[in-house]
Amino acid sequence: MRHPNCDTVKKARTWLAERGVDYQFHDYKKQGIDRQTIEHWLTQKTWEELVNRAGMTWKQLPDEKKPTNADEAIALMIEKPSVIRRPLIEENGQIVALGFKADAYNETFPG
Repeated sequence: MRHPNCDTVKKARTWLAERGVDYQFHDYKKQGIDRQTIEHWLTQKTWEELVNRAGMTWKQLPDEKKPTNADEAIALMIEKPSVIRRPLIEENGQIVALGFKADAYNETFPG
């Protein structure tokens, strides 16, 4: 899981903790993100799904900096990892959750 201060991440972390779900946390801002990881995610999700276009990082970008393809999106996610939709939860190399919705988490992490 990535990025600790986002409200959505806080909700997800609380949900996981309350149910005793074990996870490893990765903080994009402190630890960064590499091209290989993003490229792996892009085998499972589109760049449009990975980029949070509702967030402040996206909204503050000038139009000419907003990606129009996967290569541009990868560069943006590396440069400004807070543009990545979160939380993103992987299990065994597979994205099992993107964002937080309690109903979806109930299905993904049955008690």
